[in-house]
Amino acid sequence: MAVVTEEQIRAALGTVNDPEIKRPITELGMVDAITIEDAQITVRLLLTVSGCPLKDTLTRDITAAVGAAAPAHAVVVDMGVMTDEQRKDMQAMLRGGRADREVPFAQPGSLTKVYAIASGKGGVGKSTVTVNLALAMVRRGLKVGIVDADIYGHSIPDMLGVGDIRPTQVEDMIMPVPIKGLKVISIGMLKPRKDQVVAWRGPMLDRALVQMLSDVYWGDLDALLLDLPPGTGDMAISLGQHLPNAEVLVVTTPQPAAADIAERAGTMASMMHQRVVGVIENMSYLQIPGGERMEIFGSGGAAKVAETLSGRFGYDVPMLGQIPLDQTLREGGDAGDPIVLADPDSESAKILQGVADQLSGRSRGLAGMQLGLAPAGRL
Repeated sequence: MAVVTEEQIRAALGTVNDPEIKRPITELGMVDAITIEDAQITVRLLLTVSGCPLKDTLTRDITAAVGAAAPAHAVVVDMGVMTDEQRKDMQAMLRGGRADREVPFAQPGSLTKVYAIASGKGGVGKSTVTVNLALAMVRRGLKVGIVDADIYGHSIPDMLGVGDIRPTQVEDMIMPVPIKGLKVISIGMLKPRKDQVVAWRGPMLDRALVQMLSDVYWGDLDALLLDLPPGTGDMAISLGQHLPNAEVLVVTTPQPAAADIAERAGTMASMMHQRVVGVIENMSYLQIPGGERMEIFGSGGAAKVAETLSGRFGYDVPMLGQIPLDQTLREGGDAGDPIVLADPDSESAKILQGVADQLSGRSRGLAGMQLGLAPAGRL
């Protein structure tokens, strides 16, 4: 039997990422000890919390990695739990020296594109659009997160099939829930009970938004989507204060009543010095079997909003897409299986993918961004 060294096993373990944090378990200090015997290798792994929901995934990945490096040995994974001090060390390492309560996406040099999905009124499908746009971006290979900032009407967890899952916490750092290639956090995941009612006023809403942005370990993201509550209230103001670099997508239906209110959501974003990057029309039409389109809610709402906002702001606010009324789209949200993944060849999925591609094609660079630099003075 070939001699196996601890360095070889540690190198193999370095290829295993924590499923939530997406960093090597060796880098996170989770590998406590490696014991190599004649026919068996035991890896002592320290979990962040005793009830870690992904310990089976870790066991499987470690067994596969060590087994590939030492095929003649049996592999045993012995689970333990980090001490308070070890968790604090991990938290400090992940924060990289960043101060608590600092929103990473608002810092100079952040390369994450932040999109706030807004609407003037409820019931226009804003959450459905958010979930499917995020998954469409994942399909293009991007690293994407979702913040369900609709504190009173949070529906993102159920739409992704994770309504009963609670996030892992390392000291006061929260790990977003990984699902379908996304990283997701919602106030619904932080409540003690799923049926608990949230009855908060302005300051508490602001605190909740800051917590979901700063206390959550997001890692490196290409895009972060925030599902905002409808209207122009406290959360829209807080977003403008904490994420002034966020870009806003306005969702409306074709009917004039919804479109007129949607214009206010776009105007609110401009008042907070945020750029409106487009308008999306949901429930645009019903495709009937004969091929005709039935415009149940009227027509032209999003086009009117886009035209009005373009004239008001002095720059182009395009209409990015018109999503039809689609039973499969609704069923996918109810079942936690969004249409972009469940039926990517459907008309609705293609339109949503097209919108995501338009947004994803925009640069993720430093051009035009404030870098927080000041002249050092003359020599």
